[in-house]
Amino acid sequence: MKKRLFACLVTVTALAGCGADQTEEMKSPKYDGDRLQVAVVGKQPTVREDNVRFTSVSLQELTPTARISSEFDAVFIMKDHLKEADQEQYVRVYKNLRIPTFFIGSTKGYLPFVMKELTYEAAGDNAQSYAFGYLHGKKELSWEYGLYNDINTDAHITALYSDVFRTIDSVKNDRQR
Repeated sequence: MKKRLFACLVTVTALAGCGADQTEEMKSPKYDGDRLQVAVVGKQPTVREDNVRFTSVSLQELTPTARISSEFDAVFIMKDHLKEADQEQYVRVYKNLRIPTFFIGSTKGYLPFVMKELTYEAAGDNAQSYAFGYLHGKKELSWEYGLYNDINTDAHITALYSDVFRTIDSVKNDRQR
């Protein structure tokens, strides 16, 4: 009887620990840097920062790239516009922008958007990621962002945006030096 009770207690304890990390919410600081201006193709994201301003633009409005690069600190292309953003005519746009472009909700990386021969549909999935960033400057830079514990919650998405804003701020500060 004691062995069964001990075995039950060990099992219950082990099972209780299995889900602890899954339900735990991430404690992520808000972005508190300089004010950022972000152009958004698609629905503007909900964020917790007050120092980030979004302006809705269409893909066609990303040209001329010099104007967009001077008015904004980054471009977000939201999930509902990724297939359209993959069109060949935009490859040159992403490569000519002097600010980072972030593909939000993409599980296929940034390569389908910057390589003419690779389509979004044909690209392989990267299910652990939620957003990818790209900047073609003196050297090519890219970033990849995943959700905390790979769990899609509003809290995890807003934490991810804070990380993206820190990246944008870092690129912006590097450009100003």
